[in-house]
Amino acid sequence: MKESSSTERYMPMTSSTSGMIVNEADGVYCLTVQIVNICFVRVSEEPGDWVLVDAGMPKSADKIIEAAEELYGENAKPRAIILTHGHFDHVGAIIDLVERWQVPVYAHPLELPFLTGQQDYPKPDASVEGGLVAKISPAFPHEGIDLGTHVQSLPEDESVPHMAGWKWIHTPGHTPGHVSLFREADRVLIAGDAFVTVKQESLYSVLTQEQEVSGPPRYLTTDWEAARTSVQKLEALQPTVAITGHGVPMAAGTLRENLAKLVNEFDEIAIPDHGKYVDGER
Repeated sequence: MKESSSTERYMPMTSSTSGMIVNEADGVYCLTVQIVNICFVRVSEEPGDWVLVDAGMPKSADKIIEAAEELYGENAKPRAIILTHGHFDHVGAIIDLVERWQVPVYAHPLELPFLTGQQDYPKPDASVEGGLVAKISPAFPHEGIDLGTHVQSLPEDESVPHMAGWKWIHTPGHTPGHVSLFREADRVLIAGDAFVTVKQESLYSVLTQEQEVSGPPRYLTTDWEAARTSVQKLEALQPTVAITGHGVPMAAGTLRENLAKLVNEFDEIAIPDHGKYVDGER
């Protein structure tokens, strides 16, 4: 496996919820790693039978391992790691974790070029309005990583390996192969960055985790029409709980009301007034 700056470069960013582990739904725990959320999902009644969703910020492997052992015991390791997408803040610890745990990684086939060393993501767009995080986004790593044979495609039937009762949903826009995960039995949604519950472009909002449903982070979203369709698809599921890649999880009527508002006012809430990806550059 080949490392890149997306897994090597520590990013000195944090939020008020960093380090917190919260039980958001039956068997679903959310850990905030600096500014991004990852999930530990129990997949059977057997002790220690769990899956990790996303892999946090660069240089965060020790914190993720510590949280896993707090939840599941010493030397705990997952059945697999599922990636919603491959941006630096969702794969930052993936190489260290795979080398330690020796478990398979799964992602959408359209995301594999960014996870097998074939392609880099487009550079972040600092020209979008919204706040200081957007302005400093060119400093964020955008390089793809190379997991080699450790990563493979999610099954075509939309099942999620080792996660009975869950399905993956293709929710592109933020990246070509972005996926969200949904458990129909209780309508729990792990949304990734298809939408978020904080204004991710604003440094103040990121630091305080002030809750506000927003579209995907503007500075790294390259296809806004696909992003709109993805939000519509998720709203139609009528989730009861949404754990997003950034921001505090949202539930019940607050989630329904805000997700419906995002769908109905997507142009005003989500899409920047200007930006190279809004104006057609890819």
